[in-house]
Amino acid sequence: NEILEKYHDTFTLRWEGVIGNTHAPSQAEWEQLLTSCSAFVFYGMERFLSHVLLDRLVAMNIPKCHLMILLDLVQSKQSYQRVMNSDIHKSCPRIALERPTETAMLLSLTGVRAIMANQWYTTLQENAERLEIVSENLLRIGKTTGQTVNILQK
Repeated sequence: NEILEKYHDTFTLRWEGVIGNTHAPSQAEWEQLLTSCSAFVFYGMERFLSHVLLDRLVAMNIPKCHLMILLDLVQSKQSYQRVMNSDIHKSCPRIALERPTETAMLLSLTGVRAIMANQWYTTLQENAERLEIVSENLLRIGKTTGQTVNILQK
């Protein structure tokens, strides 16, 4: 919410999506958001692909999405339990496709042009800091995604 308020006048007026924990997005909502965006930010618990049906994702065409920022890989007791219950019904190769590198490859194959994503598990606080740095550099300063990733790496 702080990011939305901070950049409200210049950028976030046209942003749409699901914010907070009002409800879990349906598969149709995920598909509508992904196929209609020019940039997509996921800031959530666990693996991004644990929220979206893989079979539906790989069938999508997302060429309008220039940038996808995945601030995922955060665990809580509840989120871990949810994913474990879901993973019981998946094969090992299927679960492997939800890892960060594989997720980036799949998103690239659907047409996403650039992907910024965590490579390992982190905390909500660290992801909040990353989102602030990314927003500041991309939106306010106007740096490129490559320059912004370099700043994040430092």
